[in-house]
Amino acid sequence: MLTIPGNTRIFICNYPLSMRKSFEGLSVTVEDLFPGELFSGSFFIFLNRQKNHMKVLFWDNDGFIILYKRLEKGTFSWKWNDITILDRRTFLMLLEGIHPKRLERRYSR
Repeated sequence: MLTIPGNTRIFICNYPLSMRKSFEGLSVTVEDLFPGELFSGSFFIFLNRQKNHMKVLFWDNDGFIILYKRLEKGTFSWKWNDITILDRRTFLMLLEGIHPKRLERRYSR
């Protein structure tokens, strides 16, 4: 299970990216898209064109970490021109394959 502190900012790249990129390539992309955020401890999410591979890059005080998830079936539910900053809940739902915009309240008050 991935534990994410509540104050962590989570950014998503709004266009498909080659999953061949590693630390250096992803770092350059982050600096281009989100200047000044690379060493902030934020999470940066990248999806491939088919939306079945995801890489997450973040700085952990003494080095970069890349998380890589490949789906065996289906795709990640994400539209390319959606928002670029996610909250922790939306990110975890995306990882689990839940489409955050299709959620409805089960109960009303």
